[in-house]
Amino acid sequence: MADRFSNGSTANDQGGLGSDPMVSGFDPTKKGFYNGGDLAGLLDKIDYIQGLGTTSIWLTPSFKNKAVQPEDKSAGYHGYWITDFTQIDPHLGTNAELKTLIDEAHARGMKVYFDIITNHTADVIGYEGADGKGARKGYTSKDAEPYRTADGEEFDDRDFAGSDSFPKLDPAASFPYVPVLQPGEEDLKVPDWLNDPTLYHNRGDTTFAGEDAYYGDFFGLDDLFTEHPAVVDGMKDIYKTWIRDFGVDGFRIDTMKHVNNEFWQEFGPDVLNYAKEQGKDEFFMFGEVFDTSKSFTSQFTTRNQMQAVLDFPFQDAARNFASKGQGTKSLETFFAGDDWYTDADSNVYQLPTFLGNHDMGRIGSFIAADNPGSTDAEQVARDQLAHELMYFSRGNPVIYYGDEQGFTGPGGDQDARQTLFASQVPEYLDDDLLGTDATHGTDNFDTSHPLYAKISELAALTKEHPALRDGAHQHRYVSEGAGIYAFSRTDAEDQREYVVALNNSEQAQTAEVPTYISKRNYTRVYGNGAEEAKTSADGKLTVTVPPLSAVVYQSSGRIPHSKDAPAVVLQEPAAVPGDNGRLKVTADVGGSSFYEVTFEAKKAGGDWQAIGTDDTAPYQVFHDVADLNAGTAVEYRATVLDNGGHTATSQPRTASVPAPLLTLQKPVEGSSAKGTVELSATADPEKASHVVSFERSVGGGEWTAVGTDDSSPVYSVTDDVSRLADGSTVRYRASMTGAGFNVVSDVRTVTVGDAPQPDSVTVAGSMNQLMGCTEPWQPSCAQAMLKLDPADKIWRLTVDLPKGQYGYKAALNGTWDVSYGAGGSAGGGDIVLDHPGGTVTFRYDNSTHVISAVYASQQPSAVAVAGSLNKALGCATDWEPSCDQAQLTLDPADLVWKLTVGNLPAGSYEFKAALNRTWDVNYGAGGVSPGANILYEHDGGPVTFRYDHATHVITAG
Repeated sequence: MADRFSNGSTANDQGGLGSDPMVSGFDPTKKGFYNGGDLAGLLDKIDYIQGLGTTSIWLTPSFKNKAVQPEDKSAGYHGYWITDFTQIDPHLGTNAELKTLIDEAHARGMKVYFDIITNHTADVIGYEGADGKGARKGYTSKDAEPYRTADGEEFDDRDFAGSDSFPKLDPAASFPYVPVLQPGEEDLKVPDWLNDPTLYHNRGDTTFAGEDAYYGDFFGLDDLFTEHPAVVDGMKDIYKTWIRDFGVDGFRIDTMKHVNNEFWQEFGPDVLNYAKEQGKDEFFMFGEVFDTSKSFTSQFTTRNQMQAVLDFPFQDAARNFASKGQGTKSLETFFAGDDWYTDADSNVYQLPTFLGNHDMGRIGSFIAADNPGSTDAEQVARDQLAHELMYFSRGNPVIYYGDEQGFTGPGGDQDARQTLFASQVPEYLDDDLLGTDATHGTDNFDTSHPLYAKISELAALTKEHPALRDGAHQHRYVSEGAGIYAFSRTDAEDQREYVVALNNSEQAQTAEVPTYISKRNYTRVYGNGAEEAKTSADGKLTVTVPPLSAVVYQSSGRIPHSKDAPAVVLQEPAAVPGDNGRLKVTADVGGSSFYEVTFEAKKAGGDWQAIGTDDTAPYQVFHDVADLNAGTAVEYRATVLDNGGHTATSQPRTASVPAPLLTLQKPVEGSSAKGTVELSATADPEKASHVVSFERSVGGGEWTAVGTDDSSPVYSVTDDVSRLADGSTVRYRASMTGAGFNVVSDVRTVTVGDAPQPDSVTVAGSMNQLMGCTEPWQPSCAQAMLKLDPADKIWRLTVDLPKGQYGYKAALNGTWDVSYGAGGSAGGGDIVLDHPGGTVTFRYDNSTHVISAVYASQQPSAVAVAGSLNKALGCATDWEPSCDQAQLTLDPADLVWKLTVGNLPAGSYEFKAALNRTWDVNYGAGGVSPGANILYEHDGGPVTFRYDHATHVITAG
């Protein structure tokens, strides 16, 4: 993050905008403003960067930003509020300085990647209110207010996505809100096409779920109409220019999952081809898909034809292993899912791996939080272990600046964006850094820091032994519980095997690790242990690994060549949970040496086409068939290549493309409803041609139609239950018919009126004995029973538990007759709690049946009821989130924030919850951020405001 790395020139600190921080955005005492770092500082410290073993520099967005967004009372130091996509932000330097930095990096053999945005621009567009002025608004769905052409005809934009045509739009008639530009900002954005308000979705702020995750504004940021060909072409032109004129080597792409698939399917291949035409044969693009499910994140590299995505699933797995000390079996399971990424031109080896970032927080922060009371030495060891796992396993390691100096911080976002140069931010000065007595009050470019030294060592080792960076990653061994996880890395040409063993326990561990070679010497090239070891007759290598560390051994020679290719047999291809648009194709190979298996597919009358190559057992690919009609026959075969150059091909097998899977997302099973019920469904795989019908059955009666919807990607209707008696049960289902299929969703049941509360709710789990129960998983245990809060009808219990991993569910009425597990599912799977030790609050909502665990450490530092009542509370002005008299207090007994006002005058008031004494994060009606103002009619007298951070809902009563 250039603003937070090094300040090479104070002349550009204010960006040429003057000394007022609310104009220039520069205030080095505030973490939400520009702090002074720039491109000149990066260039000045390039020796420090290269000393880590860095081969590429990834810059967070560096284009010209809207310096300050007054609604947010913070600045665009982070680079995500772009107004000019053709110019470097003046706070960071000039285009010429960027070119100088790139040229110097290239001269040193390093690449420079740009962080780019295609989803949104700065917040310039407002939505017309009754006063004619623009303001941020809550989200309005496509079903409530469809898009309309300039002539007033309704249409679904997804019917045109990916095509060269799009209906003509009118700002005053085509959108649910009329977009408004403030005087003087009509031509603010560059290039000029970005000033056309019809090229934005104009639907209000997102809640980051369902349809609005694609169409909503991120905290007011203008969300581009990426389904429109003018936007697709415009974005391609912008970023091609940076490739051509500045020699940028690749892009990290922000908010990828919030943009429609058709955009990426055109943008990715076209930009990559252009880069190669400019001589950039190694041009590389990777996207941010903030999700830990490989079946989902991999869709962007397979179905959407992008090269790679940031490996968020790895970050989660690495933290669980190195920081939380979870059982090593979880790593085996994690790496076994790597084949989700395999297709004809990409695989998991391309993914950038990381341990923390500028949004979620730092690995040092996670380690400190996961291991309260641990010593600095242990925390540094766990940090080094996390980096060892990242450097030795598949993927391309990414270091977030400051991690090499032991930076921590209390959370993500602004709390994880400390300066490497001396800071003046009070919140940063309180941080406790790992591996050093230094603070953020001084520069932190210490090349002798133990983490800087360790990362440099790891980089040098993988450079000397490239198989540790690019070789095939083959699972080898897991301990029972915490202990050793081991794998091999093997280069397909060199054929030397490297055995990597990592120990996440606090005691030395020994394991017999399978290898490719029997009776062969292996030499230690990393870590502490025996210098030489020899495999047994059955090819096992005995290794001893010290606590919280790793060892690496290299075979003394190549893997012996096979004399003949092994037999290969295809299993029956089948659909798999997680992505119904892909077929899992697995090959059984009759051997135990190093092999590469290439899979091919063909349709009737077509030719064989390669669909991916796998170099580690089990050998499999997940073939994307989402574009094919249900029932289409696809033939598969597999060819194995052994390390002696021999091949063998399987007999072909044929499979049919499965019917799409239709899932009801709303209502929640067993929930209650008054007035109306919102119904929504999703289809997997999604197609713009889908039409979904909804039906209901009242009291077990006949199914009757509720409505239909053809507006993708989320299909929804609303059902009126206001005329049904309280206590009535209504069942809902969705159905869909198309080429080769007729499918029906699961059934969801709701109760009209308030759902009756159970007699009791127990958090029944493996920790019950620690709570004073006679046995684990005891639903009748009084000590594990939650208490109903009549104010919000949430059941809660706060307990003190030792550190550990626990499983639990909600058991109702003291028995297992009715229980709810993960996701509020009746009789569902156990919920896993990785508990750092100390107090935890369990909460159960009977309207959704979801039971969860919340912590005081997850809470904001402050919560205010900010609104038109603030003067009445004694504040200087209304709508003042920093006012002391408006601050709620966290109740440690239930983790609900509360403020009781003894005598609030009668009147009509509006308010929201504002966090951390600013408007940076705030929640309105329904817990939506920023959400609509909450209206409150008060008769006068006492009132209590309550805020639950688990739901973000603030109430008065």
